[in-house]
Amino acid sequence: MLFALSTWQVAADGPLLRLDERLSRALVHPDRASDLLSDLGSVPVAVPVLAVAAVYAARRARGSGTARWWLPAVAAGALMALVAAVVVPVKELTGRPGTSVVPPGTGYFPSGHTATAAVAYGTAALLLWPWLTRAGLRRTVAAVAAALVLGTSYGLVRRGYHWPLDVVASWCLGALLLNLFVLVVSRSSRRRSAGTPSSSNGPS
Repeated sequence: MLFALSTWQVAADGPLLRLDERLSRALVHPDRASDLLSDLGSVPVAVPVLAVAAVYAARRARGSGTARWWLPAVAAGALMALVAAVVVPVKELTGRPGTSVVPPGTGYFPSGHTATAAVAYGTAALLLWPWLTRAGLRRTVAAVAAALVLGTSYGLVRRGYHWPLDVVASWCLGALLLNLFVLVVSRSSRRRSAGTPSSSNGPS
């Protein structure tokens, strides 16, 4: 709903854009740190992190004898491809110009870097989750994933690469795609559990 609302506001040049522009002017302050943070959402940085997590999770699942051990890793790869399949058409549809500190052009909404970071780091955490036995380690992985997404988002807005609304819309898109990943993997797990023969030997 929030993603659809923000897209509508951008496409229709709605009143929310005025607030977005004022907020951007207050936050933009290009520096080296913000430039480096924004790179956390680039494909060469974020996707290898996801690939490592996918390989690790697949190897653990295969080693434990899990049926369809390959499914979470394949679903993670498909999810990353889906990011571009959604973001690129929306960029073309809205044609939003950039802030005053970037070259003239359009296609800034939603933020592809933020969506990439949200899906790559979020999915990596979800892939590792079943294999983390300690609650403290799970919290650490979740916190690191969130910090990487927030760091990317801050860097993009602070550097002026994106308007704040571009970033917020990509948070919403990322949440939607991560929920889709959980749904696909959990449904497959339930089907496997339902299809597993009973260990009972029957009446004696």
